[in-house]
Order: sequence, then structure tokens, then C-alpha cells
Amino acid sequence: MTESRLNIQTFVEMRFGENSFVVSVADGAGRLVGWVVDPSFPPAVHRLLAYVAERGIVIEKIVLTHGHADHIVGVDVVREAHPGARLALAPADRPMLTDAERNLSAPFGLTLTVATTPDIDLTHGMELSLGPLAWRVLDTAGHSPGGISLYCLKAGVVFTGDALFAGSIGRTDFPGSSHPRLIDNIRRNLLTLPDETVVYSGHGPTTTIGIERKSNPFLSE
Repeated sequence: MTESRLNIQTFVEMRFGENSFVVSVADGAGRLVGWVVDPSFPPAVHRLLAYVAERGIVIEKIVLTHGHADHIVGVDVVREAHPGARLALAPADRPMLTDAERNLSAPFGLTLTVATTPDIDLTHGMELSLGPLAWRVLDTAGHSPGGISLYCLKAGVVFTGDALFAGSIGRTDFPGSSHPRLIDNIRRNLLTLPDETVVYSGHGPTTTIGIERKSNPFLSE
């Protein structure tokens, strides 16, 4: 994509196969402004920061789709490199930042926490701006208590975290998970998006809302 249009760069963390993203666009002053979505473990987060530095992107926000360890562990690294970036997360997942049991790192023998305090509480229906683009926060909780997705109508893309994958959905056997809630939120807030909407998930390849509506085995009636 050209710099005047939305650019999405994916960084895959190999331990858990987690997808982190840098989302960037030119603002009215001609600067490249961007968000980091779900920064993960090294070396993926270091490759992400190298890309940001190479492109000269001004990181305005670190946006978390939910609070599980593989999606939050790189927050402090990004914040150190970009101290002006504001951290955004749904209130229900805030406790995961400082609790290794809740963020699921403890069961893997790790004690991962985040020192950065959230600046923005993400709630269903609120809008965030990135340059000229408006993004709507969607409630897709169920995999975690406060899971959200980020939808941009103009760009035709949605970041779903671990709510919706290509051919699958997020696990709901974790503490604080709810299968009925996840399914209801996917149907209510994701499957109502246009068919051509490109889905960027927290793990695995991209897909579209139309494909998942028609063929995702977890979403059949």
C-alpha cells in the first residue's frame, strides 16, 4: 500500500504463533502515524520496533484486543521506545496486566506482567481516530472477560484478537471465558459487518467476514 493509505504490517511471534500489528497512515500534516496492536515476545517485538523506526512512524497508541500474556508482553518494550504512546485496553481485562495467573503466563511457568498503566478504557461503540480514519470498538468478549475488536469501515478491516480466526474461534476453557458470550458477540458484532471486511486475527492467516459467516464450523446454527 502507498503511504497515503492504510498500511498493516504483521509480526508473527513463533512461540505461540501470535500476530502483532503495526497499523499506520499519513495524517493531515504528512506524518506517518500509527498504532501497535497486541505487542508480543522478543524477537517479534524488536522486529516490530525496527520496522517502525525505519519507516519513521509516530506511534500514538498501543491497543490491546485482550489481556492474555502473548498479546501484552511487549507493551513495556514499545512504551520505552515510544513514551508518548497511550495504552488502550478494556477495563475488564486490566487485572491481567499485573496478574500472571489471570494473563495465563503462570501456567506456562512464566511470571509476565506489564508495568505500563492503561490510559484509555475501551468500551463497545466508542470511536478511536488514526489520522483520517475512524475505528469503532466492538465488544467481542468471551475468550477473555474484556475482549474487543477494532473495525474501520472506510478501510474495510477488523482486528479481532482471539475472538474470531480463519475457520475457528477463541478458546473458552480459560478462567473468565464464556462460550455463549463469545458466540453471541461474534454473531452480534462481527458477522453483521460487510462480507468483504478483511479479518486480522490474533493467530493465523487473514480471512473475511463473508467466508467465516458461510464456512466457520463453530458459527453454524
